[in-house]
Amino acid sequence: MDLKNVKLSEDEFFAQQGEVLAQWATGGGVNFGDAVAYQQAIAPEKRFGTRLAEAKKEGVTLIQPRAGVALYTEHIKLLQYLESEGEADLLPSTIDSYTRLNRYEEAQNGIERSKESGRSMLNGFPAVNYGVDICRVVTSAPKRPVQVRHGTPDARLLTEISIAGGFTSYEGGGISYNIPYSKNHSLEKTLAYWQYTDRLIGLYEEAGVSINREPFGPLTGTLVPPCISNSVAVLEALFAATQGVKDISVGYGQCGNLTQDVAAVRSLEEMTRRYLDRFGFADVRISTVFHQWMGGFPQDEAKAFGVIAWGAAAAVLSGATKVIVKTPHEAMGVPTKEANASGLKTTRQITSMLRDQSMRDRPEVIAESEIIKREMECILQRVEALGKGDYAVGAVAAFNAGVIDVPFAPSRCNLGKAMPARDNEGAVRFLDPGNVPLDEDLMRFHRQKLEERGKKEGRAVNFQMIVDDVYAISKGFLVGRPAGGA
Repeated sequence: MDLKNVKLSEDEFFAQQGEVLAQWATGGGVNFGDAVAYQQAIAPEKRFGTRLAEAKKEGVTLIQPRAGVALYTEHIKLLQYLESEGEADLLPSTIDSYTRLNRYEEAQNGIERSKESGRSMLNGFPAVNYGVDICRVVTSAPKRPVQVRHGTPDARLLTEISIAGGFTSYEGGGISYNIPYSKNHSLEKTLAYWQYTDRLIGLYEEAGVSINREPFGPLTGTLVPPCISNSVAVLEALFAATQGVKDISVGYGQCGNLTQDVAAVRSLEEMTRRYLDRFGFADVRISTVFHQWMGGFPQDEAKAFGVIAWGAAAAVLSGATKVIVKTPHEAMGVPTKEANASGLKTTRQITSMLRDQSMRDRPEVIAESEIIKREMECILQRVEALGKGDYAVGAVAAFNAGVIDVPFAPSRCNLGKAMPARDNEGAVRFLDPGNVPLDEDLMRFHRQKLEERGKKEGRAVNFQMIVDDVYAISKGFLVGRPAGGA
């Protein structure tokens, strides 16, 4: 496969499309001209990108849950409940695991079993199996804009059906929906698959329909240094823009230290803008997404609400355009609609209270943001060098070499040498950067920060810190202190 970060020609795109639409019977229901007309008729208040642009202009943080069930009639009721009782600004359709793996026959079995049992036997909404017409029924039912959220390495057919079906925002990317989710998928192939997805959305853009695109920010969601997730977000934004996408939301997963979280969102927005402008994409609109805590949750609901509230505060103080909301049932499995609504209302209370406050321009935030941007430049410059100017080629080489290294990722494409741990204030640092190309000053900074923690706790800086930190929040703490430690 000759992967390059260049816009697919129409010949290259249409050479794939027939094969893509033939993957499942509902692909035959996709008609681009009809889909463009349908999208153009969607009211502005139900368009995802329009609502994000308004929120950014107003300086408010929108709230959005995750949710999806097998039966489309029940899925509609769920979305309507979350917008009315949960007060959600934006709505999701989280796709089931079988569809994410292109196992549509098993997804169909899940639909049939759900009909028989009267409860969802899938952990999401099987959009491909339902096809364009039913997706239009789903997306037209609620009053709020609806986005597809999933986790699919090869999402080409899902994209075709989703956008034709009236969804106005689409999540994912060739890196972020491979490295954290999959063991054996080739990164080169998933980047090529997602070029198709982004080119399709670029074709809609050229036809007068703007679809919001959102790379998945948190990656594994566990002790990911901001420079790693931010660098991936910048790369996926560049890949999407190259294919003609004009509306991109870049995301970040909460780490827990407020200063670092605000600085991470600040640096993410600045660096995405810098790189898009550098390569001629000044007309691409950027918004930001803050994901509430993605790691282990306390089982106690009251304590879980505390974690949700902390994430809500960090989101609004960082100036994020929207926040992805967790539920008090995170430690127990798929949440009820009532629990989902409770997480939303908790978040709404915090975002409303803090609406007029910001931490983005505090000196300590600016200082931390400068560190993250320096780290990102070290990584992105090496990616560019490895690809000899082509960031798609460079991204594959960077993962092979460990230049980009996502902690705790299952993918065989990920080297897995970088080891993160929290410093004494809970910010995520590199205990060992592996092959991530930080300069000596940055290396010294990370060592110093972790040595401060080691001195405070009376122990050496070692791997046990990582283990303790992974489980800390589920036990009620941010930093994994040893028993009896300070």
